[in-house]
Amino acid sequence: MSHLTSNNSQNDSRAYLNHHDSSIFSTEKSLPMIDTFTSESHHTVLHHLPIACHHCIATIGQGHNSYISSMVIGGQFLYTGSSDKEIQLWNRNGLSSHMDQEYLADNMVIKGNGAVKSMVISGDKLFSAHQDHKIRVWKISGHETQQYKLTHLATLPTLGDRALKLLTPKNHVQVRRHKKSTWVHHLDTVSALALSNDGLLLYSVSWDRTLKIWRTSDFKCLESIANAHDDAINALALSSNGDVYTGSADKTIKVWRKASEGENHTLVAILEKHKSGVNALALSIDENMLYSGSSDRSIMAWEKNIDDGNTVAVAALRGHTKSILCLAVISDLVCSGSADESIRIWRGIGRFYICLAVMEGHRGPVKCLTMERDHEYDDDPSDHTSSYFIYSGGLDRDIKVWRISIPST
Repeated sequence: MSHLTSNNSQNDSRAYLNHHDSSIFSTEKSLPMIDTFTSESHHTVLHHLPIACHHCIATIGQGHNSYISSMVIGGQFLYTGSSDKEIQLWNRNGLSSHMDQEYLADNMVIKGNGAVKSMVISGDKLFSAHQDHKIRVWKISGHETQQYKLTHLATLPTLGDRALKLLTPKNHVQVRRHKKSTWVHHLDTVSALALSNDGLLLYSVSWDRTLKIWRTSDFKCLESIANAHDDAINALALSSNGDVYTGSADKTIKVWRKASEGENHTLVAILEKHKSGVNALALSIDENMLYSGSSDRSIMAWEKNIDDGNTVAVAALRGHTKSILCLAVISDLVCSGSADESIRIWRGIGRFYICLAVMEGHRGPVKCLTMERDHEYDDDPSDHTSSYFIYSGGLDRDIKVWRISIPST
């Protein structure tokens, strides 16, 4: 059984709001399309900002035997995947409030090779991406009996899908000098997954430089874009209108779009500002902003022009001292996790961005993040504070639960 510890007194802190801090919004004068602000303009913005409070309310240790590589919220559970091929379910009610209750619901050891790199949930199905080049589908059951468990439904590509493609020579692609494979296969680590809003399509990207689209009803691979990037693809984001964003170790972000129903995706834009590989992508709630995290230690904010649909870089968020590994967005907040073992919370005021909080406590790089609102505060109309839970996992094998409270502006 894992152990849950409270860290209130040790980690309780006020957000650091000093206009000389390097974590405040910064720009690069050498890069066009990015606004430049002086320290005086930073001070003007910061002077009117409410102070955020944050603290770590729980640490789950010894749950996984290896580092935490992915996480996703589904219903009352937090699902975590690790590099030891394991997915675990954690009762979020127990994590956020009742510290002494039994919170570990169930776990499933996945028969794959390598880390669980990404997970998404649609209805009663969990999709997981793996380092052994496969995507696995799990049925979530036990809602009536409260005895939750995961049952393996399929491994993508399915045997039927592989067999049909195998019979037709045109479905074969050159993998290596003397080896061919069907185009439905990922040939390296599946690094990220995303679901369409209606849950009918699953998107996957891989270190094999391909983007694939799958139908969730029968798990058939519908489309594969080979050589989508010049290097491994690490990140994926999907807008409600169907635009697909892919981030790669080749330092670029590419935007893919369908011209019309029934056609394949085509490349419509290449976003180039980062100086190192792109590790993480996240869209704002209104989808007008795209955020990208890179090994160059910066988070780039990209704005979509409503008139012509072009996406341009408008801000660079700096403060992390090592690579940005993960991003999460909720409301008007951007949350970033880094190899420097810290988590930062950013807020945008127009095109100004400031760091509201720096959360420290992990003893290794922060590999994955997810966020949700604290609904207890939402139910109190007299409380003018917005409160959120942040779940983080890292190479220290710990899962941490944080609460951040921000007074209304």
